[in-house]
Amino acid sequence: MKTAIDDLAILPATKEAWTLLYQDEFLLVVNKPAHLLTVPGRHPQNQDCLISRVQQEFPNAAVVHRLDYDTSGLLVLPLTKKALSTISKEFQSRGTKKLYQAVVSGVPYPPVGTVDKAIAADPDNRPLYKISSDGKASVTHYKVLKELPEHQASLVQLEPVTGRSHQLRLHMQSIGHAILGDPFYAKPAQHQQSSRLMLHAAELEFTHPQSGELMHFKAEADFLKALC
Repeated sequence: MKTAIDDLAILPATKEAWTLLYQDEFLLVVNKPAHLLTVPGRHPQNQDCLISRVQQEFPNAAVVHRLDYDTSGLLVLPLTKKALSTISKEFQSRGTKKLYQAVVSGVPYPPVGTVDKAIAADPDNRPLYKISSDGKASVTHYKVLKELPEHQASLVQLEPVTGRSHQLRLHMQSIGHAILGDPFYAKPAQHQQSSRLMLHAAELEFTHPQSGELMHFKAEADFLKALC
């Protein structure tokens, strides 16, 4: 008999290790590789994830924000209940700043702009989302950093104002510039241009929950070495 588990995707976890960029008694900042869930998935075979790996070394580490399985980049992981509460409130109030690097098909015009399109779950195509006037308000700022004519693509900086699932990839696809390597929203040829989604959380800024200091971290995407 078919069960609900049968409808869930199995997402093989990469063997690539996560890296520790910062550590104190209150929090960690880590760089997550692509093809790794941030937290355990619903399928029993999707238990290997970033937080389970980190907790082998730091048992008190907790998740306050996430990156998609396909996306690499920076995450802050609180180590105390107070840090978790304080940083959670900062994320909820949009006091943090997150900048992403992405390689998209073509060259967006104008080179600096904003995508303001509501997003909703697509019940007919789970786990995909769709642009819908009935969805949740979603805003992304973008800026072209470099044209890549040999790849018929460009490197862009993406800044999400809101934090909807699949927001960046869906917003870029909606203006005709899908992120390369995207298995969900890119055309087959664009998907096949990369073995991974070319989306990376490259910069993260937040206020330290104990000292009040403004913390800023950068980690360049690995895929840029082969493109730029």
